[in-house]
Amino acid sequence: MKDSIAIPDMDAVIFDMDGVIFDSERIFLECCIEAGKRFNLERVEEVCRLCVGITSEMTEKVLMEEYGPDFPLKEFRDDCMTLFWKRYDEEGQLPVKTGVRELLELLKQRGLPLAIASSTKSDVVKRQLKDAGLLDFFDRVIGGEQVSRSKPEPDIFLSAAKALGAASEKCIVIEDSHNGIRAAHTAGMIPIMVPDLLPVTEEMREKAWKIMPSLKEVAEMFS
Repeated sequence: MKDSIAIPDMDAVIFDMDGVIFDSERIFLECCIEAGKRFNLERVEEVCRLCVGITSEMTEKVLMEEYGPDFPLKEFRDDCMTLFWKRYDEEGQLPVKTGVRELLELLKQRGLPLAIASSTKSDVVKRQLKDAGLLDFFDRVIGGEQVSRSKPEPDIFLSAAKALGAASEKCIVIEDSHNGIRAAHTAGMIPIMVPDLLPVTEEMREKAWKIMPSLKEVAEMFS
């Protein structure tokens, strides 16, 4: 993406959720590693990192390809989710990333429509945003079950843009995952990468319009 795309021309801003709004990717990865030890899985951290930014269906495909047809997929997934929701319930809500509320308030003050486009199912997305007091900032919530193809395909971002009535080429997308940046780039949008678990690669430098260390810096860019 080229720097010639002017931020003031944007029609809308679309956010990923896990790893962008919430520090949830790290928590879920920790739960997967813990569950992996119980199942004596090799390379579990490496394999689970491949699942960042994709739907549960795609995650299942990755796991089955890695561990074979006899892998107890349901038991492993149930164990991971039990650990995750236990952490969630004990803490009351997922930890919110630094600068989230300030950025959302700034964008709403500018009158920009906002959407969530997450590979997580929409009912879970809404629950987690509501628990954090952030749901009302978003005009639309698009979950992974609402599109036929997962990131890195562009479907979810195109669906979010359509729901907002925004032109794709004037949508800022804020993402942390490689697949999310790929999807936004393919959709012809303006991707901003705020890295979380995954490192910045040369491909990400080429496909992201900006790479920012945190949402605080993103807010400063918009202010």
